Amino acid sequence: MNSVLYDVPGPRAKRRNVLYTVVFLAVLALVAYWVLAALADKNQLAAEKWSPFVTDAQVWTTYLIPGLGETLKAAALSILIALPLGAALGIGRLSDHRWVRVPVGAVVEFFRAIPVLLLMMFSSAVYAAYTPVSSDFRPLYAVVTGLVLYNASVIAEVVRAGVLSLPRGQGDAAVALGMRKGQTMLYVLLPQAVTVMLPALVSQLVVIVKDTALGGALLGFGELLSQNRQITANYGANTIAAFTVIALIYIALNALLTYLAARLEKRLRQGRKAAAVKETAPIANVEMGGASTGGL
Repeated sequence: MNSVLYDVPGPRAKRRNVLYTVVFLAVLALVAYWVLAALADKNQLAAEKWSPFVTDAQVWTTYLIPGLGETLKAAALSILIALPLGAALGIGRLSDHRWVRVPVGAVVEFFRAIPVLLLMMFSSAVYAAYTPVSSDFRPLYAVVTGLVLYNASVIAEVVRAGVLSLPRGQGDAAVALGMRKGQTMLYVLLPQAVTVMLPALVSQLVVIVKDTALGGALLGFGELLSQNRQITANYGANTIAAFTVIALIYIALNALLTYLAARLEKRLRQGRKAAAVKETAPIANVEMGGASTGGL
């Protein structure tokens, strides 16, 4: 029996796959052993370097939780601004009017081509030179500005690709019903494109959360990753332990975001299926009624 994407492996192929899996796991185990042995030789696995994260609550209340709060604050502000801005830019790129489509396209391509770290640094310099924003809040403003400019441009391309991926008949049917271009986009195309765009949008939201660390590296923003320096200075040069714990927090945060997005996507798909069933039921009833009348 053949699949659409590949041939179902036979007995010999299955044995080879099992052998490859065993070899890969063995190599992975050797690499893990080598890494752990190297860390042990450097005294990085000593209990005193890891115990503060379990026994000392101040590590969490003074460094990790406040840093996580700053990360979530910057990410939330960036997402709340970048999503509608990116959607507006994406719709602008689909405009029938050249005087709208061309400038919007130039803005999207310009900010999409610049590294987000450079946008953050440039924003910080602008805020310092031309605005009364205090130095206490300037890193947050710069991080959010850089993330919004870059990610709104990327989201604009996601929106444009999602709308263009829909069958052409969707828009033609709306036009045939007398809907204007704005109404067609708002009530017909965008709701259907959301489920298509959602995986790419979730990936971009995860990128936003991780990219907040760039502000801590060069702008002095007190986000989660930057707390490593304070923890290392106060708890005996436990850099590996601190990085490991921070990495686990990032993994848990992004896994939660991905899980919530998957639940949302599932509900959207179920809602569309339920709506389709409700729309086809009256048609089926009419056809059955017509057949019964014809029979009489």
